[in-house]
Amino acid sequence: MLEFNSTAFTNPSTFILMGIPGLEDMHVWISIPFCSMYVVALMGNIVILFIIKTETALHEPMFYFLSMLAITDLILSTSTLPKMLGVFWFNYREINFHACLTQMFFIHAFSGVESGLLVAMALDRYVAICNPLRHSSILTNSVVAQVGIVALLRGLVLMTPHPFLVRRWPYCRTNIVPHTYCEHMAVVKLACADISINSLYSLAVIVLIVGTDVACISLSYVQILRTVFNLPSKDARLKTLSTCGSHVCVILTFYVPALFSFLTHRFSQHIPRHTHVLLANMYLLVPPMLNPIIYGVRTKQIRERMKKVLCMWCTVWPVEMGSFPGVTRKAFWRICAWMMRCSGIVNKAAMNICVQGSVRT
Repeated sequence: MLEFNSTAFTNPSTFILMGIPGLEDMHVWISIPFCSMYVVALMGNIVILFIIKTETALHEPMFYFLSMLAITDLILSTSTLPKMLGVFWFNYREINFHACLTQMFFIHAFSGVESGLLVAMALDRYVAICNPLRHSSILTNSVVAQVGIVALLRGLVLMTPHPFLVRRWPYCRTNIVPHTYCEHMAVVKLACADISINSLYSLAVIVLIVGTDVACISLSYVQILRTVFNLPSKDARLKTLSTCGSHVCVILTFYVPALFSFLTHRFSQHIPRHTHVLLANMYLLVPPMLNPIIYGVRTKQIRERMKKVLCMWCTVWPVEMGSFPGVTRKAFWRICAWMMRCSGIVNKAAMNICVQGSVRT
């Protein structure tokens, strides 16, 4: 067990991550849902990337932006979860000072990148609904790439000062960070100096990114709603709005936890510290986990491709690779059918085609 100390020092070589303050005895139990969410985020986003890459019908602006979002989610979750699980499972709390700054930069920079990609996806929906005949000519592959690069550069440039500002302060109080990862304000508060410049810059960047992006998304959807309500039939209106459902769900899963975590951290002094930390973790874990599920369930093209992949995997694996130890082929096929039925991504007829192998076995 590491002994936490508060001896005087100016430039710490390492920080010590406390984990979730006040819930140290429950770290192992808390790690179970966290690890599960990380596995789902990894598998879901990798599958989304694989499907978009291999299915030529999905080589469209919306799915290019979705693949960028999946890569960003993989970076966000992988920047925090491995180290967090090391704290929970192995009590490995030390993190190198420069590694801490690197983690801080990646977390905040790619959070900004994700917000920018949500704006890009709103732009795609706006053009697809309000100017459908010009969609392919406006959002060409080069324009999509440029929009993605702008979102990336904006996040990187705006967050680059953070690690440099953190590095310049002396740390003479303690090197214990009351968090599961190197969150910017949690680290800066350890400095024995006036950190108002950090607080002001951080607040300005958040207001700039979130304020600008939410305003752009809102304007896009105002125009979309105006166009939709001018459509002649109710069915046409519902069908058009359904194309925006996945994007709206992803927006809510990203901004609601982020804003709630930010507001409680800044303006509420009566909420327990472990609640702040848990909210900050949810902000980084929930969107990467839910985004591929939302698009996988609600997007027909991805759902159909997923059906093909699952059918192929469930049919080929037991034949080519052998079944799992102690599981017969018949049982394996029935497990596959149950998984597809529970996921809701295939209809009963398609499921029966996949499960026919269990009857022939």
